[in-house]
Amino acid sequence: MDAVFRAIGKIPGALMVVPLFLGAIMNTFFPDVLDIGAFTTALFRDGAPVLIGLFFVAVGSQISFRTALPSLEKGLTLVLAKYGAAVAVGVSIAFLSPSGTLWGLLPLAVIAAMSNSNGSLYVALTSQFGSKTDKGAISVLSINDGPFLTMLAMGAAGLAQLPMMALFAAIFPMILGFILGNSSEQARAFLAPGEKLIIPFAAFALGAGIDFRVLVGSGAIGILLGLLTVIVSGGLAIAAVYLWHRLRRHPKPTRNVLSGAAESAVAGNAIATPAAIVAVDPSLASIQAEATAQVAAAVVVTAFISPFLVSWISKRQIGKGITKEAENLYFEDPARFEEVWEVDQSLRASAITEAPVEPESDLSRRVQAKKGSVS
Repeated sequence: MDAVFRAIGKIPGALMVVPLFLGAIMNTFFPDVLDIGAFTTALFRDGAPVLIGLFFVAVGSQISFRTALPSLEKGLTLVLAKYGAAVAVGVSIAFLSPSGTLWGLLPLAVIAAMSNSNGSLYVALTSQFGSKTDKGAISVLSINDGPFLTMLAMGAAGLAQLPMMALFAAIFPMILGFILGNSSEQARAFLAPGEKLIIPFAAFALGAGIDFRVLVGSGAIGILLGLLTVIVSGGLAIAAVYLWHRLRRHPKPTRNVLSGAAESAVAGNAIATPAAIVAVDPSLASIQAEATAQVAAAVVVTAFISPFLVSWISKRQIGKGITKEAENLYFEDPARFEEVWEVDQSLRASAITEAPVEPESDLSRRVQAKKGSVS
C-alpha cells in the first residue's frame, strides 16, 4: 500500500485531484454505495460544507503579516496582479461573450482558477530557486487561498448575488483561523496539519457531486484554462514584480521575477471554490459541477507547466547576471552590496555568493584595490 501512495504522490495536485476523481467515479458508476446512510453518507457525500469550513480555519491560521517589508510588498504585488488578471478575463468573458462563456469556459471557473495560487508548489519552487523575499511573500499570498477574492469579484461584477451576511458567514472560518493563528503560536501549530488532513476528504465529497460525463466534457476545456492561467495571470505576475523592482529602483542584479512564475499554478483548493460560491448563491448550482471540473483540469495542467517555467526563467536570469544571492544581499546588507556593486562582474559574483568577510580579509583588500584602480 505504501508503494501505491508513493506512486499517487507523484501526480501533480494528487492530494486534491485523486480523491476528487475517485468521488466522481463512485458517483458515476456506483452511486448507491454512498447512499447507505449514517456516517458514511454524511462524510463521503454530504460532508463537503463542513470539511471546507474546517479547511478554511486551518488555512486562516497560517496567514501571518509578521515579515519584512520587501516580502510584504512583493506578496501584495503578486496578489494584485493575479487577482487583476482573473477579474479582467472572467468579467470580460461574462459580459463581452454573447453566451457568457468562452469556448465553454465559465467565468466562475476562470476567476476561481486564475485568482488562486498553489501555495505548496510556490513554497517548493521558491525554496529551490527563489530568494528570501520570494519565500517570505507566501504570508501575503495566503490571502488568495480559498473563495474570498473570487466572491468579491463575482459579487462586484453582478455575476452572483452575495448578501453581505452570507459573504461574512462564508469567510468567517478563515477569519477565525487568522485570529487564532496570529494570537497563539500553539494554535497555529495545532491547526497547521489540518490543511493537508482535510483536503482529501473534502475533495472526495466534492467529487461525489460530479458526474463523469460532465467531468469529461468540461474537464477537456479546463486544459485551456490551465494554459490561460500560466500565460495571462502568470505573465502579468512576472511583469508586476519586474515593475515593482523598477519603481523601487532596485539594482539590475536584484530584479528577480521568479516569484511571478512560481505563482502561475492553480491551487488545489481552488477546486472547492465553486462549491463555496454556490453555498452563498444557490442560483449557480447548475454550473457547479462543470466549473469544478474545469478548475480541476487547470490544477493538473499548471502543476506540470509551472516548474518548467520557473527553471527556465532562473537560467535566463542567471545568464543576465540576476541572482537570488544578489537580491538577498541587497536587502540584508545594502552597504556590502554597494561595495560589491562598484567592482567588476567577476569579483561581484564571487563576493555575492561567499560569506560576509572581515574588514582585513583578502576579499576585502581585493575589493578596495579594485575600487582604487577604478577611481
